[in-house]
Amino acid sequence: MKFYLIDDDASVCNILKIIIQQKKLGEVCGSASNGVDALEDLRFIHPDIIIVDLLMPIMDGINFVRKAKEQYPDICYVMLSQVSSKEMVAQAYECGVTFFLQKPVNGVEVVRVLTNVVDSIQMKRTFQQMQSLFMQGGQENMAAAPVPELKLLSEQPEDKPHIKRLRGILQKLGIIGESGSADIITLVDYMIEQGPESGKFTVSELCSRFSPNNSKSMEQRIRRAVNAGLTNLANMGLEDYSNDTFHDLAGTLYSFEQIRKEMDYIRGKSGTHGKVSLKNFLNSLIFYCTN
Repeated sequence: MKFYLIDDDASVCNILKIIIQQKKLGEVCGSASNGVDALEDLRFIHPDIIIVDLLMPIMDGINFVRKAKEQYPDICYVMLSQVSSKEMVAQAYECGVTFFLQKPVNGVEVVRVLTNVVDSIQMKRTFQQMQSLFMQGGQENMAAAPVPELKLLSEQPEDKPHIKRLRGILQKLGIIGESGSADIITLVDYMIEQGPESGKFTVSELCSRFSPNNSKSMEQRIRRAVNAGLTNLANMGLEDYSNDTFHDLAGTLYSFEQIRKEMDYIRGKSGTHGKVSLKNFLNSLIFYCTN
């Protein structure tokens, strides 16, 4: 994973470089003291992650990310900031920042946040590769696929390690009490047991295997629970952008663009909720539960 660092304080860049190298998070492919020079470098350097200071001369971090995002939308942007203003944080998220790091730099926090960023990028790339393979191989006929013996959640062994981890994640999201959480656990457990083959099927098709006569109701329960998780996560970010759960799960279980939309809805700046992808949500849970 390639990092690019932007801060007008050279000592901050040096500290970040040491942490990244010592913890084997990736390599630092370049650095700049301001956003203008960084934009010039990006014409020739192609980092995966950019860590940029919020307050800088010539061009501040928010304006840099806004300009860079237009040209390099696939780069992940992490903001360094001493500012705790909710308005400033909201602006940063709106322009495309995915994660925040607080100043002064704390080694433990840097490792935790950057590990989440790297995991998020790797997860996204893994899903893209899987989707590409499935598209190349073509969809198998659902009716022709062998139907294994399916068990409801109440019949599943409770001591499965991935189920324990899954319950912990749903609890962090604040949706373990939602009726759809049991359905989520059932589907994720099934998808893990079946392996990559389960990725060929839509959520509706998966639900029909457990509730053939009422699959729509099962899918609706799951969607309500996933939407509730999105709202809870957006509220966490608005209340405290340094919230551990927000940093750990935002941008991985949900599209960060949709989290920002949900934040705008909560703040009354938009009349539209963020949207969720059930399949991506389930795949992300599988990644968390098996890695």
